Amino acid sequence: MASQTTTQHRPLAGKVAIVTGASRGIGVSLALELARRGAKITVVYTSANSESLAGNVVKQIEQLGSQAVAVQADLSQIDAGEKVVSRTVAAFGSSIHILVNNAGVEFDRSLLETSAEDFAKIFDVNVRGTLLMTKAVVPHLQAPGRIINMSSVGARSGLSKLALYCASKAAVEGLTRCLAAELGELGHTVNTVAPGPTESEMLDNVPKDIVDVQLKTTPVEHRAGKPDDIAQIVAWLAEEQSRWISGQTISASGGFLML
Repeated sequence: MASQTTTQHRPLAGKVAIVTGASRGIGVSLALELARRGAKITVVYTSANSESLAGNVVKQIEQLGSQAVAVQADLSQIDAGEKVVSRTVAAFGSSIHILVNNAGVEFDRSLLETSAEDFAKIFDVNVRGTLLMTKAVVPHLQAPGRIINMSSVGARSGLSKLALYCASKAAVEGLTRCLAAELGELGHTVNTVAPGPTESEMLDNVPKDIVDVQLKTTPVEHRAGKPDDIAQIVAWLAEEQSRWISGQTISASGGFLML
């Protein structure tokens, strides 16, 4: 079920948010929920094939009474963060308040099938992309800034043939803690949200036997999460009420992973 947040409840009015990987899957719900709460959104998408999808997200945000701009940027490229920030500043002014590092790459490989190119493909986006996107935003981040990184329950689970993906998400959690320590004196918080199995195209790429086991051991209704389940948590972390939470990983998994 979609969020029940009303257009009258706009605690993020006047805020500018960047959401990477916002043209599909969980990213769409993250962008829309932040917009419902009043934020202006930079919708970041990776390839030209997603341009129409990103444009549709922009239209939905405008229908919610907020503003949005779509920016194509491949987070595996070193200059992607600077490109996104430049377009955001041009559209909304020099202040940025919220960054959601949601873009990610996932695929399964056995150890003997894994190549150095596979390692780079996942880590360049999931880890280096998160780091460089954050680095580009921080000079424009207005206190109290909110940086929210997307991890996965896989970061703390042993999942066959998903070593690269799980290791990359574990790295994101470590990065989150270090950035929280470094940026806290500026008034910023940095946190991670770790979804369990969640309805999305990415979930379709996870081996079915792994997903079935996860659902059986998910206490809340033995179901996959919905994108809006995750969006509500991310949006709350973007608000004032979360001001005393930093360096944390929140398991958004219906109890599958209890930290």
